[in-house]
Amino acid sequence: MVRIFLAIAAILAGLAVAAGAFASHALRDKLSDRALEIFETASRYQMYHALALLLVAVLLTQVAIPSALLNTAGYAFLAGIVLFSGSLYALSLSGIKWLGAITPLGGVAFLIGWGCVAAAARSSKF
Repeated sequence: MVRIFLAIAAILAGLAVAAGAFASHALRDKLSDRALEIFETASRYQMYHALALLLVAVLLTQVAIPSALLNTAGYAFLAGIVLFSGSLYALSLSGIKWLGAITPLGGVAFLIGWGCVAAAARSSKF
């Protein structure tokens, strides 16, 4: 899982940079200020959690930390990015308001991921 999480983290971080640049340059005159703010929030949280996934990959190389909790954290961060950032990207670009109802599910996934990282740290054998 280390290589997979590391590769996915790098791809998602790069895509977050690209999304931020896209918003700043290509979307600046096409979206309302509110829609642009939503898009930028999606990009920012994608980057935060791509870095969190990178942290999970690094922590998985440590034998003293429970890998099941870290694997769960990694999957939760991935789910959070798809649900949270994905729904915000779609909302800002389409204007379909009900997409905002999906966003909290991604937030819950992020919280689960961070909870698993905390539990893994607490259970570590350092």
